[in-house]
Amino acid sequence: MAGRFTPRTPAVPRRQPVPGQGRAPAPSRARIWTPPGPLDLRLVLGPLRRGPADPTYRALPDGTFWRASRTPDGPGTLRVSAAPDGRIDAAAWGPGAGWLLDTLPALLGAGDDTGAFRPRHRLVALTHHRRPGLRLLRTGLVLESLIPSVLEQKVTTDEAYRAWRLLVRTHGTPAPGPADGLPGGHGLYVMPDARTWALIPSWEWHRAGVDAKRSATILRAVRVARRLEEAAAMDLPEATARLQLIPGIGPWTAAETLQRSNGAADAVTVGDLHLPGIVGYALAGDRNAGDEEMLALLAPYEGQRHRAARLILLSGRTPPRRAPRASPRDIAPL
Repeated sequence: MAGRFTPRTPAVPRRQPVPGQGRAPAPSRARIWTPPGPLDLRLVLGPLRRGPADPTYRALPDGTFWRASRTPDGPGTLRVSAAPDGRIDAAAWGPGAGWLLDTLPALLGAGDDTGAFRPRHRLVALTHHRRPGLRLLRTGLVLESLIPSVLEQKVTTDEAYRAWRLLVRTHGTPAPGPADGLPGGHGLYVMPDARTWALIPSWEWHRAGVDAKRSATILRAVRVARRLEEAAAMDLPEATARLQLIPGIGPWTAAETLQRSNGAADAVTVGDLHLPGIVGYALAGDRNAGDEEMLALLAPYEGQRHRAARLILLSGRTPPRRAPRASPRDIAPL
């Protein structure tokens, strides 16, 4: 369905009221889109959230979702909510507003071929039936998923989320529009551009708890940012190969990135600490499964292995925890 657009409004002060409490500035553009089937915004957009205080993402109790992105046209803020009749109401602000609204259907899984999925296990079939609104998103933006995925390499999620939060708030830019008035204590931020990432000094990486190996991987990636962004238009094998040309980016990081940037239904995450055991326990009762066993269990879902893995995670059938949680590391002082 064609978008519905509203004219631009004059510039407004940075500090804005919380939505619903006074008048917020009108969006640069707006759009209403009707999805081709059931759509659960929480399930679709959830993979974009990097921790409860992600400065680029906010989910409100009323079912409204906010996202700040650095698009090919510049920074932009997107607000998305679902109407009772199933239509999606979206608005956007900033230089990237048009790009965000033009790519809204792809972001929300319009290109996701859900009909290609055939459950082969009772647990997967039941979860698939109970989650009809699950679609695999596609942002079309590689770097914004690659960098936080690199930060998550071989550390606890809390460490990675803290690093992402500190680096984006320190070196990013406030999101355009009214997003700085959202509840939660902090406004939204757009992540830094490639040049700004490249100029972050070593002590800032250290302050964020990022070791030299991960920061060096990010620095190598941003130097060829344009070439990496081209992977968003590639098929999965070519996109994976393109990302893995960068030293420090392996199968785990490539899969975690392409699941989001490309909506890659078959980008199964190998090399993960927990996923093989979860899949093994859910499908075969084997909590000690490794990557080889996981891939064998997911083989019937060839072409849709990431979707199958997501459904397994959503089923809630996970092995009981035995080992204590990993403790955050203290990287060596400068």
